[in-house]
Amino acid sequence: MDHASDERRRFDELVLPHLDAAYNLARWLSGSASEADDVVQEAFLRAYRLFGSFRGEQPRPWLLAIVRNTWFTTCQKRKSAGEVCGYDDLRENQPLPAWHDGRDDPEQWLLRQEDVRLVHRALEQLPVAFREVLVLRELEELPYRDIARVADIAIGTVMSRLARGRRMLAAAVTALQQQSTAQGPAHARPPSGGLAPAPHPAGETGHGLQ
Repeated sequence: MDHASDERRRFDELVLPHLDAAYNLARWLSGSASEADDVVQEAFLRAYRLFGSFRGEQPRPWLLAIVRNTWFTTCQKRKSAGEVCGYDDLRENQPLPAWHDGRDDPEQWLLRQEDVRLVHRALEQLPVAFREVLVLRELEELPYRDIARVADIAIGTVMSRLARGRRMLAAAVTALQQQSTAQGPAHARPPSGGLAPAPHPAGETGHGLQ
C-alpha cells in the first residue's frame, strides 16, 4: 500500500467517524443547514490537507477546531462584505446579556425528552459565543480542555461562559414557557423547526438533547 493510500485509510478511520459531530457544531454555529453543509465540506478538505501534521491527538476535538475555524473565517468574510454574522467575540470584561434570572437548572431540561424542542429554541437565542461552548459540553460532551482548544479560549473562559450560558439558557427557557402559557393550551407545545442535532453514531453520546 503506497503512502497516499495509507494516509487516506487513516483519515477515513480516524476522522470520518466524527462527521456527525462536525455537522452538529456547524449547524448550531451557523443556524443554517445549507451553510453547515458548506462549512463541513470545506472543513473536511482542510482537515485532509492538514492530516499529515496530525500526530495522534484525539481526532474529534482536532476536527471540531477546524470546523469552528472554517465557520469563523466564513463569518469574518461575510462581515467584511457588510453582511450580518451572528458571532460576538466577547471579551472577558465586556458586559454580558443580563439573562441571569432563570431559577431552574437547565441540565434538568436536558434530561426530559418532552422539553427537547423547547431547549433547542432557547439555545438558538443565545449569542454564538455561549451557544458553542454549551453545544460542545452538553451535546458533544467534551472536557473543558478540549472545548478550550476548539473555541481557542482559555479554560477559565470556558468555565465562565458555560456558567453564564447555562443561566442565560435557563432564563430563555423560562421565558418561552411563560409565553406558551400565556398563549393558552393550543400553543402550549412549541412548534417544530428548531435546530435538531445531527444523529451521532451509536454509542457516541446518549445526551438528552439528541
